[in-house]
Amino acid sequence: MSKPEISFEFFPPQTLEASFRLWDTVQTLAPLEPRFVSVTYGAGGATRELTRDAVSTLHKSSGLKVAAHLTCVDATRAETLDIANGFAEAGVTDIVALRGDPPKGQDQFTPHPEGFANSVELISALAETRRFNIRVGAYPDVHPEAQCARTNVDWLKAKLDAGADEALTQFFFEAETFFRFRDACEKAGIDKPIVPGILPIENWKGARNFARRCGTRIPGWVEQAFEKALRDDREELLATALCTELCSDLIEGGVDKLHFYTLNRPELTRDVCFALGITPRTALQNVA
Repeated sequence: MSKPEISFEFFPPQTLEASFRLWDTVQTLAPLEPRFVSVTYGAGGATRELTRDAVSTLHKSSGLKVAAHLTCVDATRAETLDIANGFAEAGVTDIVALRGDPPKGQDQFTPHPEGFANSVELISALAETRRFNIRVGAYPDVHPEAQCARTNVDWLKAKLDAGADEALTQFFFEAETFFRFRDACEKAGIDKPIVPGILPIENWKGARNFARRCGTRIPGWVEQAFEKALRDDREELLATALCTELCSDLIEGGVDKLHFYTLNRPELTRDVCFALGITPRTALQNVA
């Protein structure tokens, strides 16, 4: 089995303890030589400043290629592009461009009166600057706001046609879910890379709730397996095995890149990478 290229997603710390956890996560995973790492926004752009700080720190100190998340939420066009240009001036030219989730307390996304109406408008504006490598989100399962699976494909095509270079998918539980989506995208004329998003399940209750919120289908056999594993105190063992099997199935199906949602807890992601034959080569140097 060939070894895939990998990338990791982190979220920005909001406390001193979380800052140490993020750095420990980076220290643990950087030796696996990811092609890039990304740093998220919180819902409603809640961690915008923290994201900028985390991106800047990782770019300067880690030696990794860092991609900054950027959303349309609660900002004018000018403010959003100022943030993007600030990243570019700091040497960060990889952007994950997303519409973004609505702020807490709001049921649906409402564009700022002077902001981007959706992710396609944001991507188009970023592409016009010719400063960025742009990645976007994709949904193998039906997005909660989509009418059907075809809507997911149409929106992804619009984002790629607007100037995006690559798509990163929402997580899913079965390789066939990704393969069906990939086939539908190919039939729609999409020829840019679509990278599977992988969520190693550190906590089944949390992962199940997240899946329900974002429209990820939970197969009955997965639910039953985790219920039994929780009773037998083998949740971590099951999570590692299922995630490794999912990644192996994807690789056997022709996938050569994987994007891991680490939740700033690196151990399970590291163990899965080890099981796939991806091992450390160099250690990340501590920065004074």
